Amino acid sequence: MFNSKLLNPEIQEFIREFEGSVHQLALSGSPFEGVTVRELIQQIESRNRIQRKLPTWFRAENIIYPPSLNLEQTSSEITAAYKASIVSGETLADITGGFGVDSYYFSEEFDTVDYFEWNEELAAITAHNFKQLSRENVNTYSGNGLERIIKNYDVIYADPSRRHDSKGKVFFLKDCEPNIPDNLDFLLSRAKYLLLKTSPMLDISVGLEELDHRVLEIHIVAVDNEVKELLWLLDSETHSHPVI
Repeated sequence: MFNSKLLNPEIQEFIREFEGSVHQLALSGSPFEGVTVRELIQQIESRNRIQRKLPTWFRAENIIYPPSLNLEQTSSEITAAYKASIVSGETLADITGGFGVDSYYFSEEFDTVDYFEWNEELAAITAHNFKQLSRENVNTYSGNGLERIIKNYDVIYADPSRRHDSKGKVFFLKDCEPNIPDNLDFLLSRAKYLLLKTSPMLDISVGLEELDHRVLEIHIVAVDNEVKELLWLLDSETHSHPVI
């Protein structure tokens, strides 16, 4: 759980208006009782880092920020909004929740979104932020998304992350967590559609093979002429040739 004292109005004002050197802040120590200088620096640096990537979160009040690594791995608002534009329905499960940007935008297209995140602190941060952003139709759960799915959904969404022990190897989906190819039948038994986000480094022919050629659509998402991600839409009922 995050330190709730960070939400003290005086501390929130300090984080929003800080323009000095975080190095000097580290040397001088925290001016607030019950909040460490490390916690303050994390909030200041993370907030500044997402100003362009996540303007909605940057402008909102009482937002809590996780370590920068979690923010580096999250979708930008522009790519999250695009994902949400290609699927819709009543229920969606985001089994790799992260900082919740994708879930936030999916919640505009679905009646209910179930967010799952194995990192308990990150899940708590995201649950708090959803309340600040008035996202009342998102349910947050801490735990392994694959294990926590016990009902059917219109869409299941996953953003598998590459395991650290796979560095230097050819990029395969089986090298990621969660392992989608090994759980493909289960996921498609629980949803009408499965939407996957992958790095553009994943070879499309390799991805098609690993996904048993059950891909309905492949979307190549670029921002400012730079490819950011690949989106794979799988249909539980048909084996279709992909439309790229």
